[in-house]
Amino acid sequence: MGAGAAAVVAGRFASDSALRIPPGGPLPTEPRLTVHATAAGRVSLTRDLAALRPGRYGLTGDGFHAVVGPVLSGTSKSADTVVRRLERVTYGTPRPGDRAWLTPNLHVGDPGTSLGLDHTALEVPGELGPVPVWFLPGVRDTWVIAVHGLGTTREHTMNVMEFLHRLRLPVLAPAYRGDPGAPRSPDGLNHLGETEWRDLDAVLHHAVRSGARQVVLHGWSSGATMALRTAARSELRARVAGLVLDSPVLSWEATLRALAAAHRTPGALLPLAVRAAQGRTGLYGERSPGAVHLDRIGVPTHIFHGPDDAVAPWRFSRRLAAAHPNTITLHTVDGAAHGAMWNAGPEAYEEALRRFLTPLM
Repeated sequence: MGAGAAAVVAGRFASDSALRIPPGGPLPTEPRLTVHATAAGRVSLTRDLAALRPGRYGLTGDGFHAVVGPVLSGTSKSADTVVRRLERVTYGTPRPGDRAWLTPNLHVGDPGTSLGLDHTALEVPGELGPVPVWFLPGVRDTWVIAVHGLGTTREHTMNVMEFLHRLRLPVLAPAYRGDPGAPRSPDGLNHLGETEWRDLDAVLHHAVRSGARQVVLHGWSSGATMALRTAARSELRARVAGLVLDSPVLSWEATLRALAAAHRTPGALLPLAVRAAQGRTGLYGERSPGAVHLDRIGVPTHIFHGPDDAVAPWRFSRRLAAAHPNTITLHTVDGAAHGAMWNAGPEAYEEALRRFLTPLM
């Protein structure tokens, strides 16, 4: 009895690593780096595979946010450090000895203060209460709804907003249950898109009421899962013209195991973490009565994903694209962390996105 109870408690604790990830907080897979030095246009960080990633990222720590660019080769004076370009400091001051982590969020604030883009802050009626939404106007009747995922907030969607604005596409970027300013999930847990999709569905209804002829759903991580659920279950699914899935969580079991393992959960407890998550959230994958079967989603779909994603295994995206070559395209991104496919190569990402969106506009 005692051992069984202890196992239940341990499984519940392990499942928290995936079900209680704070919006805007680091994922368990993200290593903490130390700031060793700063200089004009440069920051020296702990040498780690994360610190060597290609591209541009936010650098976040206690009381500061900055934007770092590529690694500056030949500039490090120590084998234990990496020097990256320091593009700007958004707020605070990174100092030697500070602990920090890389985040896909380049921007902080809202589209007006961060990007200088006209926008309106809306509240859309949702299942649990008002859903906060940023609306960026455009002249086209194809709209984009951009929805963030694990470990980020809707600030993450600003990475692609200037690009979408240049295409003159109206954009809606919602917060959803559990986010700052949004309704709290009744159980306080993240359901990896299984219930959160209803908030996205409310925003889809708002878009159609407001004049959208059709909508492209662009989701990151569990936001991509929300997009898939909406495209399969919404009463307005016929208005969904396409899906853009960045680092999609296609197997919640695999993602939960990855996050729990990164939280140093012993391997023997990982099956208990999965069972605990099932009991706490009702997640049962394709075995549940309302499961989404991806082969029934027939709209054009573009996936950005890569083999270095430590949270949502790339093999599921690869299999999905191989099984549906007529409707799904896979843009493979090497060296990119979960949810950071744009960060690893913004120009290539935006060009692939332009090619996908152009026929849908």
